[in-house]
Amino acid sequence: MSNEIGDPGHGHSPAAWTAVTIMLVAVALGTLFYWFDMPVLVWASAGLLVVGLLTGWIMAKAGYGVNGTKYIAKEH
Repeated sequence: MSNEIGDPGHGHSPAAWTAVTIMLVAVALGTLFYWFDMPVLVWASAGLLVVGLLTGWIMAKAGYGVNGTKYIAKEH
C-alpha cells in the first residue's frame, strides 16, 4: 500500500505505546485476579484499564501523539 493518502502512522507514538502498555498490564492483572477469584482486584484492574485509556488521550493532547508537536517520526 501507498503512504500517499493520509497515513495516520499506525500508533507509533509515545502516547500510543504508553496507553497500550498500561492497558496490557491491566488486562493481564485482571485475568490473573479473575482466575484467583479476587473480585475487588478485578475491578481495580478495570479501573487501571480506564487510566491507560485516559493517559494515552492526555498524552496525545499534550503533543505526544502521531501528529503532535513533540512527536518525531522515525523511518522504518
